[in-house]
Amino acid sequence: MRSTRKGTNLSKITVEQEPGLAETLLTAELDATHTAPTFAELGVRDEIVRALDERGIERTFAIQELTLPLALAGEDLIGQARTGMGKTYGFGVPLLHRIASADGTAPLDGTPRALVIVPTRELCIQVTQDLENASKYLRNHQGPLKVTSIYGGRPYDTQIAALRAGVDVVVGTPGRLQDLADQQHLILGKVGVLVLDEADEMLDLGFLPDIERILTMVPEKRQTMLFSATMPGPIITLARTFLSRPTHIRAEEPHDSAIHERTAQFVYRAHALDKAELVARILQAETRGATMIFTRTKRTAQKVADDLAERGFAVGAVHGDLGQIAREKALDRFRSGKIDVLVATDVAARGIDIDDVTHVVNYQCPEDEKTYVHRIGRTGRAGRTGVAVTLIDWDELNRWAAIDKALGLGMPEPVETYSRSPHLFAELGIPEGVTGTLRKARAERDDDAVVVERPAREPRSNRSRRRTRAGQPLDSGAEGAQVAEGGAAEGGAAADTADAPARKRRRRRRGADDAVAEVSGADDTADDTVPAGATASAADRGATAAADATADATATADGHATADGNAESEDSDDSGDKPARRRRRRRKPAGEGAAAPAEATAEA
Repeated sequence: MRSTRKGTNLSKITVEQEPGLAETLLTAELDATHTAPTFAELGVRDEIVRALDERGIERTFAIQELTLPLALAGEDLIGQARTGMGKTYGFGVPLLHRIASADGTAPLDGTPRALVIVPTRELCIQVTQDLENASKYLRNHQGPLKVTSIYGGRPYDTQIAALRAGVDVVVGTPGRLQDLADQQHLILGKVGVLVLDEADEMLDLGFLPDIERILTMVPEKRQTMLFSATMPGPIITLARTFLSRPTHIRAEEPHDSAIHERTAQFVYRAHALDKAELVARILQAETRGATMIFTRTKRTAQKVADDLAERGFAVGAVHGDLGQIAREKALDRFRSGKIDVLVATDVAARGIDIDDVTHVVNYQCPEDEKTYVHRIGRTGRAGRTGVAVTLIDWDELNRWAAIDKALGLGMPEPVETYSRSPHLFAELGIPEGVTGTLRKARAERDDDAVVVERPAREPRSNRSRRRTRAGQPLDSGAEGAQVAEGGAAEGGAAADTADAPARKRRRRRRGADDAVAEVSGADDTADDTVPAGATASAADRGATAAADATADATATADGHATADGNAESEDSDDSGDKPARRRRRRRKPAGEGAAAPAEATAEA
């Protein structure tokens, strides 16, 4: 349970005429002489007071103290206060009180009686959670009062099923609300209370046409409350068009600025290549708690989150490239304390309402002064103190000068700062000697711990390998048979090779070539001169004579004496597995070729 928060005090309430926007302008300044009333003292239902007490909320803030009497009476109003001043319960408590009491609204029957329009999905989830906490003990015609959130990035089916089951309060973003209303799933004809939260942000995001179309779908007889941190021209026009005689309420502090005075602001001019190291050291400050880091682009947000995770920090990311489920999981982990660093883009700045955020780091310079106010407004909430650190690169100096001038901060020239600058450690309370990597504490052994020695590992034996053929393992029997058969075959071949005489290398010489050519010519002539009607024996005798001549010529050319052609025959028998050598035949010129046939014919 949260600790009971102290009330915010008022010193002066001013009521003025404001013809341009509203009939009445109500302004309050804060000091320490006034004690804020409790919700019960302002006439809020006991069920709501009980639920708020369980959350540690007893007394009102300034904006709540001023809006509750008018809102409970059903009047239109415009609430203007800085972020973190309790605007959600400023409209949520009277909204729940009126629909539960049927005070100016139709009895609950399962169709929406209140509609809250917010600019972002994260803010939609946050407002829904706050309203559910406050309506914990409220009842409708069937049971507990139901609050439903309608926003993009989620399946239509579950949201349509929730609407068909019956809801009393709908909180949603403009795009999804318009889609379901056009499809006749969202019935807006019985809405009695309409709230526009963060109207200036919806204007910046381009939702104003969608809001105007939704406002035409709700009944004209209703209560409308508009809340915004600033009041630009289009918002004033919207208020004039759709609000009926509103009261403009502003809760301010004496000589206040757009930002909280309890937030300490530091602005440093940092180099882009040193920002990651600098942020890692800021995150190791002694007083740091939950921290939010804001970037301008989605890519930068993911890059910073990944870098911090590698450095050992518990970090999450929320940006447009992530799915809605991933974004919600990151926010839930941040709220529950599982991670203490959240890197987000500007879209998420208005949707995160966590009281214990101690540090906000602007990794990149904001686009304008409004973005700067909403970024650092995530810290110093509900009366707490906070630290806001802004890092300005050299190409962002002009933009920062414009923001400083608009807000009157008095820091137009940031100090050049690096990750090892002494003033950085002194101003932010960073311990000396820290580095950009988070050191993890080593696990210490208990005194009574028993140390068990691991036995020495035995040497690994040779691995048994299985033989395979065509990808299939071979059986041991078949493998042995194949091995034996292969060994016998290899042994026989080796024995034959051992018995056979070694073949000598053949060397060609010029004289030998001529001799072989002559014998080859004789062989050819013998084959050609056998008549067609001659017997086979004559042809065989010619072939044998040619073979003998060839063997003799070869032996003569190699310089080895051979008695006859039987040696070559034995060689061929021993190496019968080898292919027969092809004889080479060379033809002589025409003169020599004519004499060779005559001699061969005479011999035949």
